[in-house]
Amino acid sequence: MVERRDVLRGTAAFAVSSIVGERESAAKDDDALDLALERFAGTGPEYRGGLANHGPMAAEALVALGRSDAVARWVEGYASRLGPPLSAGDPIPGAGWEAVLGRRERVADWGVLFRRELAEAPWPQVLRLWVPRLAPGFVAAATHGAIRTGHAARALGVRETPPRLHELAEGLAYWAANFTRLPESDTAAGTARPSEAIATLALLPASERRSGGFITARLAGLHSFAPFKEVAGQVALNGDPSSFFSNLTETFARVYLENATPGKVITFVHAVTGPSAARLLLPYADAAGRLGLMRYAWQAAAAMYVAMGDRPREPLREADPLEAAALADRAVVNGDEHAIKLTEACLRESALHPRPVYRLAAQDALSRLGRG
Repeated sequence: MVERRDVLRGTAAFAVSSIVGERESAAKDDDALDLALERFAGTGPEYRGGLANHGPMAAEALVALGRSDAVARWVEGYASRLGPPLSAGDPIPGAGWEAVLGRRERVADWGVLFRRELAEAPWPQVLRLWVPRLAPGFVAAATHGAIRTGHAARALGVRETPPRLHELAEGLAYWAANFTRLPESDTAAGTARPSEAIATLALLPASERRSGGFITARLAGLHSFAPFKEVAGQVALNGDPSSFFSNLTETFARVYLENATPGKVITFVHAVTGPSAARLLLPYADAAGRLGLMRYAWQAAAAMYVAMGDRPREPLREADPLEAAALADRAVVNGDEHAIKLTEACLRESALHPRPVYRLAAQDALSRLGRG
């Protein structure tokens, strides 16, 4: 007969073993990410004429998916397409930063500024200062600046290391250098949720749309499209920010599925991953920063829909999607940086706000991008 003390001893041993296993797994994740970030620290923010460097973001997303064992091989393949970092020129003074917002050629100078600030103050304090400053330019580089910053912030929230601090500086620098304001009026915030407001949006006429090129170039037509000025102020900002982002990401996961046609897939991936990255910044934003993230993440996603989207012709058919673990496995096999990031964002959003549309969007992107 097994005595009670033996059972308790076995239970305690199992608990200790589980804790040790979790710590070893966490250490493995940390090592994989830091090694990846060290590798990407020697690369530039863009490659091939303006494509954003997704390396640090996708590596962090793989770790968040619980696939740290796949990071090293993925990094080796992706980094081969990247060039060296840019050289800094003139320092950006702490009091003169506004005049340099949106100066893409000064991205390396912005990196110097943020590395200096992160050396002088705790990183959450730096984010509290800069999120409300940069939020109005959320659409910068098709939201890649905000996305990169969000992934870096989440990594630092797990563990503070020099590679992660460097990556936060790079994310903020890319956001600031590409800072772009979309047209908006001075009206107060509206009363609608994103899922309600999207049905009221006036879409850019086909004759005024730009085909081909980068997403930012295809958004240029919005500057002369008068109805777009009212978009930023159409949603309510007085509710719970987390609930707001759940509604926003669910809305644009649906928009993705309705518009994921050749030539538009990557665009509408960003309409989900951009707002989802804004959620990652909420813990480090003050009240003004949270309102800014809500207003301008909505505006950026809506801009992609207005400039490139179409009204649904029939109700979306929601089949049974794959389970989360299967989608994570497929993301690793697929290897496409956008597919990895969207899968992670959708699974994270689904965990907070369970809706099949998230996994359906990830599943669809995995079938269209990379190795399919």
